[in-house]
Amino acid sequence: MSVLIKPIISEKRTAEAEKFNRYGFIVERSATKTQIKKEVEDIYGVKVVRVNTMVQRGKDASRYTKAGMIEGQKSTVKKATVFLGKDDRIDFYSNI
Repeated sequence: MSVLIKPIISEKRTAEAEKFNRYGFIVERSATKTQIKKEVEDIYGVKVVRVNTMVQRGKDASRYTKAGMIEGQKSTVKKATVFLGKDDRIDFYSNI
């Protein structure tokens, strides 16, 4: 089973990828740094120098609708920042 769920594609992450060669992924909560490194190297064929991880805790969310206020919670997610070698690049848009 894959530990990578999806890449984080945002304006900030795209700028980091172009300038510093850092890419972001949402990963399984149980994933370790070595598992993330191995999977990124296998899938994208690049050399990973370093992996940083963080767990973003879920928040309470509420919204007002015609039926009244709806309360819920956003999920807790684990994010990984992957630092690549100098000459390596990942193109997320190549399969579109």
